[in-house]
Amino acid sequence: MSDRYLGGEPLAEVVRSGFVESRHSGSVVVLDADGEVTAWAGDVLGPIFPRSSNKPMQAVGMLAAGLAATPAELAIISASHRGQPAHIASVRGVLAGIPASALGCPADYPLAEDARDDLVRAGETRQPLFMNCSGKHAGMLRTCAANGWPLQGYLDPAHPVQVAIRHGVESLAGEPATAAGVDGCGAPLLAVSLRGLAAAFLRLVSAEPGSDARRVADAMRAHPDLVSGTDADGHDTHLMRAFPGLLSKIGAEGVMAVAVPGVGAVALKIDDGAARPRLPVLGAGLSRLGFPLGTYADMPVLGGGSRVGSVRAVW
Repeated sequence: MSDRYLGGEPLAEVVRSGFVESRHSGSVVVLDADGEVTAWAGDVLGPIFPRSSNKPMQAVGMLAAGLAATPAELAIISASHRGQPAHIASVRGVLAGIPASALGCPADYPLAEDARDDLVRAGETRQPLFMNCSGKHAGMLRTCAANGWPLQGYLDPAHPVQVAIRHGVESLAGEPATAAGVDGCGAPLLAVSLRGLAAAFLRLVSAEPGSDARRVADAMRAHPDLVSGTDADGHDTHLMRAFPGLLSKIGAEGVMAVAVPGVGAVALKIDDGAARPRLPVLGAGLSRLGFPLGTYADMPVLGGGSRVGSVRAVW
């Protein structure tokens, strides 16, 4: 491992009306079912911030620290939910008596347009409860309550819940976090390599049944609707619905990690932080494992509401 991310290689291009309009560079790593690197591009050993792709590992750290949660609750704790009614109800269930005012994430509206519009029409204002990371924060608070740890200051990296979460992330990644920062939701954010991120996801789906890692993976796959959302941009939900057994978690700034038991794992980072190349590049990675995504890797380019091109992988 190095102490900084060196950047990637050309991975995707945007084609409009037969004309290459834009290009995206980044890094991607493919592991086989045994965890061996079978393909890569760019820098897969330098540290990156996985952003919300860290959430399943963070949930494992909470379980190890004494969190008691049902599978549906683990799914919302691991989610970047879209703020749909089922998501908000699930977050309230995780809080289980802990006041929503204890949430340390920023106030926001739901990511799903229909859910946001419904709340606005109902006169609701932005709330931390609606923020896409509120499930993770509710899980942190519930872990604190289970241990008698103070709720105040739970986002401090030195707080016991964050120490436990760091251990969970590093154990699954198989490497120490080489940098720390603050995520968009205000929680501590740990940097690992793309190889470590892919290895963590492979460990999640390959762990012994009943183990903390496997409980999180099984919960997300059993409740994919809670992990992102049922609207068009709920890509994690749609992938896990379409391919039973597949575990998927998108992160901000162009990050994505996927694992399939008995097949392998892919982790990627788009250097400019764009979301649109992630699925095509993921499809190119999984195809190297003999696992085609088909139309799920297709990102159309529209002109006047009609398809005039696509975002396609060039790796």
